[in-house]
Amino acid sequence: MKHRITITVDERTISRMQEAMRGKSFRNRSHLVEYAVQSFLEEEQ
Repeated sequence: MKHRITITVDERTISRMQEAMRGKSFRNRSHLVEYAVQSFLEEEQ
């Protein structure tokens, strides 16, 4: 089950996210954020 969350990021971060999405197979910004959080959590273990 997925849950909706809300985040606030600055314009520079949004621009960098858009750039990252161009080179990868992310469906949308939510998919990119989910991937980033999962990667971070795996690294922390």
